Amino acid sequence: MGNALRDQLLKAGLVNEKQVKQATKEKQKEAKRQHGQVKSEVPDAEALRIQRAKEEKIERDRQINRQRQLEAEKKALLAQIRQLVEQHKHEKGEGDTPYNFVDQGKVKRMYVSEPVRQRIVAGQLAIVRLEKGYELVPPETAEKIKSRMADCVVVQNEPKRQAATETSPDDPYAKFQIPDDLIW
Repeated sequence: MGNALRDQLLKAGLVNEKQVKQATKEKQKEAKRQHGQVKSEVPDAEALRIQRAKEEKIERDRQINRQRQLEAEKKALLAQIRQLVEQHKHEKGEGDTPYNFVDQGKVKRMYVSEPVRQRIVAGQLAIVRLEKGYELVPPETAEKIKSRMADCVVVQNEPKRQAATETSPDDPYAKFQIPDDLIW
């Protein structure tokens, strides 16, 4: 109640001092309730927005950490492969005999000596990709590399078996010999 109205009601005797105080208290309580509700609604929306932003940031941080961890694991694998190749690499030999192979859909050529070429064909040596070059390693090392990162092993021929060279009697091409010096 306004002061002027309150004074008029008191003079007229329609209300007493106790009723005026009670009405003032109720009015203040109602104002506090309304003010509190408005404050609590706005901070709740603001708090929700802040909470969502925190959760999104946490998720982004998790994804970034996961990506960094994968990159670190890949670097570690490449370091292990590099170390294996450096420890077990075989010399290509001084030769001008080309050995052609396919890497990622492209035909590549490596010049090696004839005995080294024969060992590659026989499955006694494997070709692995190390960074931007190619190296020769024993098949055991190639298996270790393949277990870590399979796409690094470019050529790994199966060792020739004696049973495979035997021909069956009903083979129509048994009388034709494949030349040993066939190079594609």
